[in-house]
Amino acid sequence: MKQILFLILITATMISCETTPTETTEAAQEPLASSTNKVVLYSEIEWSPLNPARGDQSPQAGTIWGDRNGKEATGFLVKFANGFSSPPHIHNVTYRGTVIKGLVHNDDPKAEKMWMPAGSFWTQPAGEPHITAANGTENIAYIEIDHGPYLVKPVDEAFDEGERPLNIDQSNIVWVNLSEKVKGPQVSYLWGKPEASEVYGMYLKLPPGFAGKLIHSGSTFHAVVIDGPIDYHLQGEEGTKTLNAGSYFSSAESSAHHLSGNRESATVIYVRTNGTVDVKTD
Repeated sequence: MKQILFLILITATMISCETTPTETTEAAQEPLASSTNKVVLYSEIEWSPLNPARGDQSPQAGTIWGDRNGKEATGFLVKFANGFSSPPHIHNVTYRGTVIKGLVHNDDPKAEKMWMPAGSFWTQPAGEPHITAANGTENIAYIEIDHGPYLVKPVDEAFDEGERPLNIDQSNIVWVNLSEKVKGPQVSYLWGKPEASEVYGMYLKLPPGFAGKLIHSGSTFHAVVIDGPIDYHLQGEEGTKTLNAGSYFSSAESSAHHLSGNRESATVIYVRTNGTVDVKTD
């Protein structure tokens, strides 16, 4: 009997030694807010002409990360005046666009107007002739390129690399649950291959009244609020920063971003990353 009790005690001790480190390791792997975490409020963005050659007729652009005049990947906002319509033109690089406010049309010069509302997504291939127009009291879009510089050129320099434009109205965005463990947060994958650990883009929708952490792995993380506001809690600082539509937060390494809001509607965020994205509620 004593031998049986001894064996039971030894077995229990071995199980305890095996399970405790695993739980500790899992907890340690969850990243904290990184020193590279960065927040840029919409009110802090500096604006300049998107196409200086057009002077006062040019839309205004505000870079939020990267350098659209350099060779690196870049994200910037564009403001269009009500009734704006560009002449037919091309770009030397492909870009992606997300409507934040107002109505935007981007298509072949001869195409009928397709007014895309906030939350819509489009792509414009390099070398493809097109026009861009806006029809709203306030028209704002987020534009993203994988490399620069971002240039505007005449249609007589058009070229075809085999890529075709894409226009997705907000009503046609398809949402899926981010995780079976956490109910509420949803995603819509827009481009790239998340499973291949490559850079990809997606919409993240947080439910009304969300309070929790957005946790990501990887070396690239750029997030732009498409439909806000939501509060961002900076670690080591008192208070919060309210992220209205067009505001931005990022990190250059695996990190956690603490967000909360008391809205009656969901918050939508555009995310560009090369790692996994998870959401945990408080």
